[in-house]
Amino acid sequence: MKEELAYVLITPYSLIKSRTGGIIGRLLSLGNLELVGARMYAPSNEFVDRYCATIKALDMKAQLKEAFIKYINDYFRRDNRFGTSNRTMLLLFQGPDAVRALKDDVVGSPVHLKGDTVRGTYGDYIGGEDSHVEYFEPAVLTSTDIETNKKQLALLAEYAQSDGGVLEHVIKFKEGEKPETTLAIIKPENFLKHSSRPGNIIDIFSRSGLYIVGAKILRMDVARAEKFYWPVREVLREKLKPKLVRRLKESMSTAFSFPLEDAILDRIADELKDKNAEYEFNKIVEYMTGINPSSIKDQRDRDKPGTAKCLALLYQGVRAIEKIRNILGATDPEKAAGATVRSIYGYDLMRNAAHASDSLEFAERERKIVGLWDQEAPCEEKEFIERYLQGRL
Repeated sequence: MKEELAYVLITPYSLIKSRTGGIIGRLLSLGNLELVGARMYAPSNEFVDRYCATIKALDMKAQLKEAFIKYINDYFRRDNRFGTSNRTMLLLFQGPDAVRALKDDVVGSPVHLKGDTVRGTYGDYIGGEDSHVEYFEPAVLTSTDIETNKKQLALLAEYAQSDGGVLEHVIKFKEGEKPETTLAIIKPENFLKHSSRPGNIIDIFSRSGLYIVGAKILRMDVARAEKFYWPVREVLREKLKPKLVRRLKESMSTAFSFPLEDAILDRIADELKDKNAEYEFNKIVEYMTGINPSSIKDQRDRDKPGTAKCLALLYQGVRAIEKIRNILGATDPEKAAGATVRSIYGYDLMRNAAHASDSLEFAERERKIVGLWDQEAPCEEKEFIERYLQGRL
């Protein structure tokens, strides 16, 4: 069966109500589609008008069509009647029969709400199919058929740069408040299987009360991963030395018939600490990219996307750095406080569920590396959509 590209837009209301994590958890765990793209949008009036035109063209019951159009006009415009943020999150999914599978098996009907679908849990519909709709909350938007999907994807690609990207200037804060923007990365072990783990982690982060203002799927290349984690490499030399001394002591105690003084073991560790740090650093890079740096023969391959997948998110708000770090927990999951992300989902020091910037300086540095700094960064989602529409996926 031919591969298709389908999309979901998490509604502004779902984002405001911090339902984002739960919805993503359902999207990832219910189907067998692969999440291949993520981007934040603050739709312009022009985008909303043109998107509504695709809804008007659908073969759909008049009452439901009117409900969708009214809802989109109410929530997706920048100056909407509720005076709320119109942030919406785009998620792209790839797989066989993706449009139908996403619509029917995962998102579900906007009217006949079943608890095993996204809308069954997070959506609402009060009213008859052939009568006035009293209340409507679809939770997410998605396409109803392949041709409409292509039209709507084309719109999302066309407005990706002007309406989407890093939305740091969308949220209105109280006078005197000084918001920060921090980076969080949900690490590769959470994407090894189709599961709700990434969504569950986002759900825990939502306790911070912060706003998601950026999103991106990362398949980090070796060059970027090395640059991203370079400060860690400098720390590893001395941080791992005590462990190296202990290993030397254990291994050499059976190799010689005489004891080795700690001073001798310390000098040997000094000789080995650089090589040990390089080995451990390469393990981190391989974990984040799926590629062992030492296996690369052609230097051009260092810039090719890796096989490991992460989800990068930007959180904005007052004391954002501190709040996300507290909810994340200590680097070592065994030492992380209860109910933190790492205490629940971390395995060890490296596979510890997620990363978060520890200062504004590092947040800026890391955001620039992963491409979540400004609107000028290349839009991979736009390029991905265009390749699909041109039959080059």
